[in-house]
Amino acid sequence: MAASIDLDYPFTGRWLVQNSPANRVPSHGTTLFATSYAIDFVPVGGTGRTAPITFGSLVRPEPPERFPGFGRPILAPVAGVVLAVHDTEPDHPAYRGLPSIGYALSQRRRAAAGWVALAGNHVLIEHADVVVALCHLRHGGVEVRPGQRVHVGDVLGRCGNSGNSTEPHVHVQAIDNRDVEHANAVPVTFRGSLPRDGEVITAQEPHRNSR
Repeated sequence: MAASIDLDYPFTGRWLVQNSPANRVPSHGTTLFATSYAIDFVPVGGTGRTAPITFGSLVRPEPPERFPGFGRPILAPVAGVVLAVHDTEPDHPAYRGLPSIGYALSQRRRAAAGWVALAGNHVLIEHADVVVALCHLRHGGVEVRPGQRVHVGDVLGRCGNSGNSTEPHVHVQAIDNRDVEHANAVPVTFRGSLPRDGEVITAQEPHRNSR
């Protein structure tokens, strides 16, 4: 198994770090589906915040289009070959406040339904015997196909809110084979380091044709 893999950021602009393995492992509180070293990035506006919290946000689900990063390009963080693409899951409402409690209670059901129910629309890229997964992509926005060779910075799809997601974001993880349910997690870094929860990353255009 690969010791680790260094990635570029799969986006440009400002993104908030959540569920980072720099803070704890397993980063998402479980080893299920090889997520021990997975990390989430939430797109934010110029103030470093997502959609403003209102009274409505606290009592009812919100359309994903209300969030600043919904539809932002998601880029290849590594050069490689696209192993698999899934692009049929709908983008569901975002859940904050009281709605998030009910959504959390349905977590077990989604986990029991398998990888696709959790990952939503996603792309798998193979690089040097490591598979990198980018998840929760926008329905209808995936721009690559299986077997396609991609370079760092190529557009894979758009930030969405499909699968197990409370608001638009991108989930990144690396594994040692394409069979996610039986794979081992591979640690990741980004441009040589690993950001911590709460950091806001401002990513510039990646160096293309690298890694």
